[in-house]
Order: sequence, then C-alpha cells, then structure tokens
Amino acid sequence: MSEPRQRITLKPGELVALAGIIAVFIGLITLMVTRDPVIAAIAFGATFVLDLVTLAMLMLAVTPNRPADGERQPETLND
Repeated sequence: MSEPRQRITLKPGELVALAGIIAVFIGLITLMVTRDPVIAAIAFGATFVLDLVTLAMLMLAVTPNRPADGERQPETLND
C-alpha cells in the first residue's frame, strides 16, 4: 500500500530563511552596483520585509481541496 501524502507547507523558519536568502541576494547585487553600503542595507531590509509578507500571504492562500484521509470535515466553512 502507498503511504498517505503529507500536506506540503513551509514552516515559519523556512519562510524566514527563504526571505533572508532573497534579501541577501538583492542586497549584494545593490552593493555591487552602487558600491554604497547604506543603500545596500536599505535594499536588503526592504526586500526582506516585502518577501516575508508576500510569502506569508501566499501560504495563507493555500488551502487543501479536501480533508486528508481520517480527518473530519469542519462543521462550518469558516474553519
């Protein structure tokens, strides 16, 4: 028999790490282009915050089509 599938979700630490990796990349690109560490730090911080918010909102938008096997149906559609 096949194993039941686990729902794929990112843990909070993974979201922060992914946002950090993207922000470091943008910060380094900005530093190489402008050669100004202040502007690169601003680009890093802004990118980190925007990526973190965007990834969190995308994770909230992901909803399963149906409950997993053995999981009960919610009484209301708001659950």
